[in-house]
Amino acid sequence: MHSFFARRTAWDLATNRYTQSLEAHRRAGRELLDLTASNPTSVGLRYRESELLGALANSEALRYDPEPKGLLSAREAVAGYYAERGTTISPDHLILTTSTSEAYSFVFRLLCDPGDAVLVPTPSYPLFDFLADIQDVRLFPYELVYDHGWQVEVTSLFAAVDRAIAAGARPRAILAVHPNNPTGSYYQAREIQLLSDVCAENDAAIVADEVFLDYSLSAETPPTFVANEHALTFTLSGLSKISGLPQMKVAWIAVTGAPVLQEAAVARLEVIADTYLSMNAPVQLGVPIMLEERYSIQKQLLDRIRENLAELDVQLAAHPNCRRLQVEAGWYAILRVPATVSDEELAIALLEQSGALVQPGHFYDFPANGYLVLSLITEAGTFGEGVRRVLKVLA
Repeated sequence: MHSFFARRTAWDLATNRYTQSLEAHRRAGRELLDLTASNPTSVGLRYRESELLGALANSEALRYDPEPKGLLSAREAVAGYYAERGTTISPDHLILTTSTSEAYSFVFRLLCDPGDAVLVPTPSYPLFDFLADIQDVRLFPYELVYDHGWQVEVTSLFAAVDRAIAAGARPRAILAVHPNNPTGSYYQAREIQLLSDVCAENDAAIVADEVFLDYSLSAETPPTFVANEHALTFTLSGLSKISGLPQMKVAWIAVTGAPVLQEAAVARLEVIADTYLSMNAPVQLGVPIMLEERYSIQKQLLDRIRENLAELDVQLAAHPNCRRLQVEAGWYAILRVPATVSDEELAIALLEQSGALVQPGHFYDFPANGYLVLSLITEAGTFGEGVRRVLKVLA
């Protein structure tokens, strides 16, 4: 039967032990304190319901007027979002997509022939493996290392380029998740320049994922890759995280870099987008109002993230064998715990013994055991009690 299907979809679809344990826990009707929450619509936030729903009732949606790059009014709103951050980009250099996953697909199709290489940071989230398989590209990891904060391991970056070339795969792109998920670390100016230099030497481009950009825990506004002019750069973001609206399916690609490459990239992306025409009119017409939602949603989420981090630090003070790693931004905290068993075995044991669900570090390709990932957008009461139980078991 397997000969009917493409090799690129030959994934191991067996349920892992972690998921099996979670399903058994739920079937048994046992209490579950979920410290893995990633869906902002399920964690008790207050949305401006009438404004958001009203934005979808625009009568202009009844007229079909396809625009491959996305409706101008929506792209102007996105350009305004960057202008508010102090970065200028023309709406002409923005391509709307239904998700960042689709944006990755467009960019990989633009840059890569089958078998070409994309450099990807580790730790990072597991979506890239599937995206690479579907687009017939090969991933070569480079490391982020922790030393009083996360940073690019320079030797590892150059080694990834060398491994790709030795394997007959042309390095076509370097991925940068800014801030990283789950480490919560931003790329520093010197690291952005480093990536740009490596791209210049290899005729490659930067693909920057900035979905968590706005969730900085400092008072400073972090730089966006949209401001990078030293390499052809594709910056991906969307309303899923910016406005806490994953169900609205609005994302975009911002194209920057040398003008000749920038214009050529936009022209080719427009053809790709025109081939799919995946964006729908009601949502595009609602983008300006949906972007305004960020003012309320981001404040609610940042207040909760700070509250949960403070609670975590208070509880960790009594448990010297566990510590959290530094986090600059994002929705997650990483616990460093004694590595007596694999992270998956530990997460299963914590679920069975405490009823608290955490994510094992190996989901994100951490280099060794002893890492657990906790969601900081979990409702505060659940978070505090879940952490208490987890630390009690770990003690």
